[in-house]
Amino acid sequence: MRADVRRVAEGIHLVHGGHTNWIILTEGDALTLIDTGYPADRGLLLDSLAAVGGSPEAVAAVLITHAHNDHLGSAEYLRATHRTPVLLHEAEVPHARRDFLQQVSVGAVLRNGWRPGVLPWAAHVVRAGGTAQHPVAAPAAFPSPGPLDLPGRPVPVHTPGHTDGHCAYHLPHAGVVISGDALVSGHATSRRTGPQLLPAMFHHDRARALASLDVLAALDGDVLLPGHGPVHRGPVGDAARRARDRAF
Repeated sequence: MRADVRRVAEGIHLVHGGHTNWIILTEGDALTLIDTGYPADRGLLLDSLAAVGGSPEAVAAVLITHAHNDHLGSAEYLRATHRTPVLLHEAEVPHARRDFLQQVSVGAVLRNGWRPGVLPWAAHVVRAGGTAQHPVAAPAAFPSPGPLDLPGRPVPVHTPGHTDGHCAYHLPHAGVVISGDALVSGHATSRRTGPQLLPAMFHHDRARALASLDVLAALDGDVLLPGHGPVHRGPVGDAARRARDRAF
């Protein structure tokens, strides 16, 4: 299996891994990596860096949307092996250390096993190493508000609900919103396509997840890069409002 790397715009790439996406921002020889996929996606992750002309050593920082196993999978590997800083919203830092865990439980998955796609998805999670914890030993909060001094100049946007410290990333100059799991365009457990919230069992606080759609709707952009599903083109505000309408 080869990394599925899609060039979205100059210096912006969406990579489809094993049911989860990550994003690579390039600027000269330096890279910003946003999310890292499942633990078993590491080979694909390294391949994707090479595909855009980079390497693990070229990654200036790993930004994490939220500390679920399918997004955090290789963050500690990059930090420990290549001394790559791992940055998150301050509320997500202890989650990345696994001081606590805000993730769907085995019981909730079993209770929803009758739903189409849930059991095949759960089997994939096990194969991909998603049931083992891979905490980051020394995650750090963003150093200051506003654009980060990293390739792509991403702007963190707190979008809690899926987890307390979930964060989207806005690229105002490119009209791109990287939404993580706050707004997706598909998922293995959903029969829907297009902008949507993940099924309710995945959210730590669904009411806050719904409220975060209004935060995303206020961002200026016409390209949505989600944590799950394909790129969505069209006003991000319309996508967020559509997801809210479909959530009821």
